[in-house]
Amino acid sequence: MDWIILKDLNHFAVAHDLFEDPLTSYVRSSQFLFVGLVAILFLLAGRNRYLGARAAVAALGSCGLALAVGQVVAGAVDRPRPYLAHPGALHLYVSRSTDPSFPSDHATAAFAIAVAIFLRNRRWGIAALIMASVLAAGRIFVGAHYPSDVIAGAALGSAAALFLRFTPIGPVLDRIADKLASGRDAVYRRLPIAQS
Repeated sequence: MDWIILKDLNHFAVAHDLFEDPLTSYVRSSQFLFVGLVAILFLLAGRNRYLGARAAVAALGSCGLALAVGQVVAGAVDRPRPYLAHPGALHLYVSRSTDPSFPSDHATAAFAIAVAIFLRNRRWGIAALIMASVLAAGRIFVGAHYPSDVIAGAALGSAAALFLRFTPIGPVLDRIADKLASGRDAVYRRLPIAQS
């Protein structure tokens, strides 16, 4: 079933350029978009000056934890990429990778970041969850992963974010973020625009 879904979605992308082109561009640039999202959240100093920083720090912590666990799982499962397991059966729209397919690193990182943000800021979190979902689906369409790879990555990333939020580590991350936000605000106060 995993293979059939992947093959059907990949062949749909092959036959629909107007769909495939923007999706491939998004999948290729997704790492930069998520880094940009986390940076913007950290740099925001709005009504609740700590909220963005807390979301950004939690996102980075969740991403790091999820990817570390993902590497252990990937080594244990050692599932080959679909284009290696089925040579010539897929059209690959992204660069080849020889690391294991399960779980998807992209889905793991994206959902770790998105869920961590959602747990601290619903509005930004919903946007991040949409971005993560499109990325996860996109990794299937472009031929890089099986559906179960991205589902496992999404589950792993979400679990890491929940773990860091609802264990004693959560308040520690928030205190770190608050200190970083205080430093950020001190820098903002020194900027020439703040003094005019």
